[in-house]
Amino acid sequence: MSATGPRNSITDVDGLLVGHHHALDADATLGSGAATGCTVVHAPGGATAAVDVRGGGPGTRETDLLDPGNTVRQANSILLTGGSAYGLAAADGVMRWLEEHGEGIAMDPADPAKVVPIVPGAVIFDLPVGGWGIRPTGDFGFRAAEAAAVDFARGSVGAGVGARAGSLKGGVGSASIVLGDGPAAGVTVAALIVANPVGSVFDPRTGLPWSAGTDGPEFFGLRTPTPQQLARANALPVKGTVLNTTIGVVATDAPLDPIGCRRMATTAHDGLARAIRPAHSPLDGDTLFALATGTATPSRYPMPPAFPADLLVLDAICTAAAVAVERAVLDAVLSATSVAGIPAYRDLFTA
Repeated sequence: MSATGPRNSITDVDGLLVGHHHALDADATLGSGAATGCTVVHAPGGATAAVDVRGGGPGTRETDLLDPGNTVRQANSILLTGGSAYGLAAADGVMRWLEEHGEGIAMDPADPAKVVPIVPGAVIFDLPVGGWGIRPTGDFGFRAAEAAAVDFARGSVGAGVGARAGSLKGGVGSASIVLGDGPAAGVTVAALIVANPVGSVFDPRTGLPWSAGTDGPEFFGLRTPTPQQLARANALPVKGTVLNTTIGVVATDAPLDPIGCRRMATTAHDGLARAIRPAHSPLDGDTLFALATGTATPSRYPMPPAFPADLLVLDAICTAAAVAVERAVLDAVLSATSVAGIPAYRDLFTA
């Protein structure tokens, strides 16, 4: 696969920013204290958007709007949040921030302040981590939108504060790929993932993350765990909840239309299936949004007239999207730190 972007992050896609806001008590335990938050992927000026929902128990907002057959073609921000269905309230704060900054669908040409921001979103179930009644609110969303920048933290932050990846601590991870030679040369494809699956993120036979399989553990500087480390990890109790979910955003600077965005989101789910076992279960609400900023125009090889002119470009982007998601899941797992007594991968294994 081609080289990573300069930050190896979703903000390597020109035109995207990321912000977090969370509440985390240092002494939080399962069922007590604050341990939740939200993350906003902001596209100043809007970006073409789509979504693909594969899990059996999703918690979402404005996903019908992103069907390629519907009227609205762009989103202003994507909300990823904890708090289960309660956490969708954070989108109200994102909308408030966008309205204050004049971002959204213009409703009155004579009054640029009259806009309707488009903020699709999805939730993870993190209510048992920390206090059940502590959830992201509109204020969380406002602050996350206000904090959106090119550089952002990863791991146990934002929507990843209360995330659990199987028996381990989950979190926020990101990755980017700059495509090399070919019809999509120079295009950037990236992902940001909140890893909170019921499934396992590591191979119980080796202790290595499933998501290291495509690139190899050496690519990530990982070593094979010792038998003692492996035994300790395999002895951890399984995740004790029937509600979970991995959510995220895949993005590109290629000028995709809504149908191309939808195909990118669909193929990106392959990355979840490679990094998490099982993925897309009845106990997960796995949801991936797709954004295309159109800030780069790829070169194209001639195509037979029977095919769309950009078919090879789209194929290369979709392939890269799945790899970016796979790497972003691994980044979330390796960046996570223990919260509420949930051990992190690096607590158990020496990288």
